This record gives sequence, C-alpha cells and structure tokens, in this order.
Amino acid sequence: MAAPPDAAFLARLSAARAEPDPLEAALAQVLAHFRAESGTIHELENGELRLRAHSRGMPPAVLAVIRVIPVGKGMAGLCVERREPVTACNLQTDTSGDVRPGARATGLLGSIVVPMMDAGEPRGALGIANREERVFSPAEVELLLSAGRVLAGWVAASRG
Repeated sequence: MAAPPDAAFLARLSAARAEPDPLEAALAQVLAHFRAESGTIHELENGELRLRAHSRGMPPAVLAVIRVIPVGKGMAGLCVERREPVTACNLQTDTSGDVRPGARATGLLGSIVVPMMDAGEPRGALGIANREERVFSPAEVELLLSAGRVLAGWVAASRG
C-alpha cells in the first residue's frame, strides 16, 4: 500500500537533508508540494531571523530587506514571536498590520509563514506565497507546521 501523500511529502522533505544544499532542496520540495511560486527559510540566530534559502526570482530589493528580520517584525518575525502561523490572503490589500512594505514589494498575494519549532522553541520561519489570493486550509497549515518541525530539527542538530 502506498504511503499517504502527507507522509510521502515529509519523507521527500527529510531526504533533502542529504542534498549538497539541503535548505534550498527542502524549499524546492515545499514549493512543489504546495504549488507556491515563492518561498523563504529563515534561521533564528541571536534574536534575528537570517535568510538561509529563498526561491529564484526574488527581486534584489526584497532580498535586501529580508536578509535579516528582527523577531516581531513582518510576517516571519511575528510568526516566530507568536509561535504560530501568520497568513495573508492578499499581501497587497492586507490591513492586519502583519504585512510590511517589503512583502508588498514582491507583487505576491496569498502567503503564509510558519514557525520552525523544535522541542517547543522556535528555530526559524518557513514562508511560501502565491501570485493569486489564497487561503490555506487547516490541513495545509498543519502540514506546513510539520515541515517546519523537520527543518527546525536540522537547525537544532547543526548547532550541536
């Protein structure tokens, strides 16, 4: 019997750790599975989120803004501070206060960032976005949180 799609995805994600650039490979797996056009992986280091992987085609001006994100700022910083997903159906029209100008500069619409949690502690943030409006289902959010836990384990292990 074949493995459930979620289990198969998490197995492919875990296998990415053996790749030469595991975070880039993992991000590619996440983008393909969720049919997203853009994504980032940030690692929490000394109270700041540092960009470790990003999708191709990210505008240089956006990359400059997201290379280092303080905890509590923007969607990624808020998700780590809150230890819960932060979503926007439309980055361009969001009025929650969670979306910063840098996110709007991407031209993307539907977005989610989940904390990468390990043993109850945030280790970073995983974010994906689409060109169209998108509301992520509860099952998708749970699977992204599971992916975040896999990636957080890598970060924790690399720190010894």
